[in-house]
Amino acid sequence: MYPALILNADFRPLSYYPLSLWSWEEAVKAVFRDSVTVLAEYDRVVHSPSIAMKLPSVLALKEYVPSVQTPAFTRFNVFLRDQWKCQYCGNKFRTQQLTFDHVIPRSRGGRTSWDNIVTACRPCNTSKGRFLPHEINMFPKAEPFRPNIHELQQQGRKFPPNFLHTTWHDFLYWDSELES
Repeated sequence: MYPALILNADFRPLSYYPLSLWSWEEAVKAVFRDSVTVLAEYDRVVHSPSIAMKLPSVLALKEYVPSVQTPAFTRFNVFLRDQWKCQYCGNKFRTQQLTFDHVIPRSRGGRTSWDNIVTACRPCNTSKGRFLPHEINMFPKAEPFRPNIHELQQQGRKFPPNFLHTTWHDFLYWDSELES
């Protein structure tokens, strides 16, 4: 309960998906280490024998942390790149219902890499099997590619978490239109 949104020194979230959050305990420790600036607080107050303080809800790091420019090749990042959609039937699925598909199968020399892996549902992955796309007329909706960190962050903005405290809204830009 009471997570704190963590912003880099440039006031942007360290990560959009998953959203950069710290537990209230970690947030309080960072305040006492003086490594963050408190930008917003919850109404909830915690007490020690000598101090009472409101729990921080938005913190900004005092020192800028450079973001990693090349994202790791992970199952999560591939699903994020492909927006949890099967690249063959185009339907959206839950994480547990998705698999990796090698566009060029490993049995045919295909590698497990960004530019040969797409998200696929189990039925489509089974149908495609060991065939090349042109042999079975199953082509991915989008060509697999190695995304940069900014492309993954853009995708992550489309999937806001279930909990968004009102104090976070000014720091998160979930595809909202700017007012004129």
